[in-house]
Amino acid sequence: MTAGPAPRPRLRRAAAVAAGLALGAAVSLTRGLVVVTVRGTSMAPAFRDGDRVLVRRGPRPAVGQVVVAERPAGGGTWPAPPVRAGAGTAGVRGRDWLIKRVAALPGDPVPRDRVRSLAAAPERRVPPGKVVLLGDNGRVSFDSRDVGYFPLDRVLGTVVTRSPRGSSS
Repeated sequence: MTAGPAPRPRLRRAAAVAAGLALGAAVSLTRGLVVVTVRGTSMAPAFRDGDRVLVRRGPRPAVGQVVVAERPAGGGTWPAPPVRAGAGTAGVRGRDWLIKRVAALPGDPVPRDRVRSLAAAPERRVPPGKVVLLGDNGRVSFDSRDVGYFPLDRVLGTVVTRSPRGSSS
């Protein structure tokens, strides 16, 4: 019994299906991941000016995690609505982003001792939909110490990894 060559149409169809699945997986992965470049030294020494970070969109962050959040304009307001959950790179581009560490989430005690702008806050716990964000380098960081709570819907996502400036990745 001799085996002949595999039928070409079946092989082409299988290759096309595999390529389609790979492309679909890549597209859905990129919709949940965004690359952001760090500007400034508010998170030094962990993150430096020019580092690039991969941000995972989606689940609510945990205390201690590093996140990327949208910077408010003057007066603690934002000029545009929050970025949609499914928005890709185009929806993120043109916004002013901050990289900060989560200090408190909704329901956590208000960290009055660490956040001067919240020292006189009337509530004992962080309100629903709000988050407290702090830079590691407090001397130069613009964060909750300056503006109080950040809306949770202004958090783009959690930093997954970083690529130091000057690296070729």
